[in-house]
Amino acid sequence: MVSDAILFQVASMTALVGMALGWRGVMTRFSGFYDLPTAWNQIFWGILIGGVYASLVDRFIFVPFITAGLTGVTSGNSISNLVIILLGSVAIHLMLRRARVRKTGSQPTSGWALGLAIGGMTSMYLIFRVLQIYEISALIIANLVILAIITPRCEALICAHHGYRMLEGERWRAVFRSFIIRTIFLAALYFTVLQPLTWIFIIPLVLLAEKNAVRWVWAAVPKPARRRLRRIWAEKARYTGSEEE
Repeated sequence: MVSDAILFQVASMTALVGMALGWRGVMTRFSGFYDLPTAWNQIFWGILIGGVYASLVDRFIFVPFITAGLTGVTSGNSISNLVIILLGSVAIHLMLRRARVRKTGSQPTSGWALGLAIGGMTSMYLIFRVLQIYEISALIIANLVILAIITPRCEALICAHHGYRMLEGERWRAVFRSFIIRTIFLAALYFTVLQPLTWIFIIPLVLLAEKNAVRWVWAAVPKPARRRLRRIWAEKARYTGSEEE
């Protein structure tokens, strides 16, 4: 039997890879045109907040859920579970209200970085639990890989949308939106541990949301930088077109 220490190391490394992959795509497309130091600062705080949040949801939500799913023995308090998720959403809101974030209008990009770290911590605990519960098989490995990639990206999307809504003038309404979306996402995420085929429904929604994420992150790019970025994209398109000819 593999020790819990080794399982936790495997879970940690897998989650870190998922976080690294989550930075690619939306954030790399706008690289150099948003407040990168603040985004990296949010990664640090996201790891701290995410560690506490992931530990709480693991202990009070996932463990009772998986126990009920595998043995039929129900336990836990659904109200307290919702409070944990709500407090997590409030903590994210407070981080995105910091002066250094509001000063540069970087709530969406800061939200992406913050969510990426929180999602990474969530996936780390979840991967650890899956390794504890199940014997290794091709299906379990595939499920772990998807967990590592999708979980940080989903949290990043939720937090980036939260930041975008804040730029649009919403305050506590943005918290309520994130709370509802995060609750649904967490329920679906945990259900994938029992039924991996649930990813068939989750992944298309993630891809759909990621198309909108470009608009959310674009809102965090300063107007002068937008003009330069458009010129770069236009020159790149012309260069690519000339090469194809």
